[in-house]
Amino acid sequence: MGRKVSIIPKAPVGRILTNAGAKRVSASAVNAFNEILTNIAEKIGTQAVKISKHSGRKTVHEGDVKLAAKQ
Repeated sequence: MGRKVSIIPKAPVGRILTNAGAKRVSASAVNAFNEILTNIAEKIGTQAVKISKHSGRKTVHEGDVKLAAKQ
């Protein structure tokens, strides 16, 4: 079986947990957090694309992403 390739690199995800105050972070915790972050990012991205299309644009702008994140 092949490996599951994550979109977000694992090292920065581990750093986020470390910067939040964790002294040590297990690989399974990094994988779980990475999966959750990826799901959230994909939902925001999909919504941002819908907003830009509704505005009659092909380009997603910063405001689209910020508005999608608020929803």
